[in-house]
Amino acid sequence: MNRRKKINQLLKAHAKKASAKLAPRKPKYISKADRLKLEAESSPESVVSSES
Repeated sequence: MNRRKKINQLLKAHAKKASAKLAPRKPKYISKADRLKLEAESSPESVVSSES
């Protein structure tokens, strides 16, 4: 690999990383069990009425 190609490859890689940082991020994955747990915590009265 010649010097010019190597430098260009490095510059492209740095530019790609910089643009990836600025891009909007996907929401973090929440497992199904965690989603159910959060839902149960947010509405405990609905869970109690269904159990009775």
